[in-house]
Amino acid sequence: MAKKFPIAPKKPERICWGCDKYCREDDLQCGNGCERIQHPIELDGSEWYKHGDWSNLLSDEQQVQLGLKTIPIVEEKATKPHIKLPLKNKAV
Repeated sequence: MAKKFPIAPKKPERICWGCDKYCREDDLQCGNGCERIQHPIELDGSEWYKHGDWSNLLSDEQQVQLGLKTIPIVEEKATKPHIKLPLKNKAV
């Protein structure tokens, strides 16, 4: 989705959540039929994101924020220190 999907909208019953347009319920423009699509909070309650797979709806940032996904820890490679050793002077 192009827009960031709202986790807890103030009045979800007034909007159709079927596409990125978020049309008012009496002015559906997306062509998803004649009925509005409900927000998951209306169907499953305030913790709707804890049940089911919402990875296609929520961005990675939102999933991390909600605790559904963890940030992968990238371990830095241990690099050896670069040591310059003095060169021995050769007698000519």
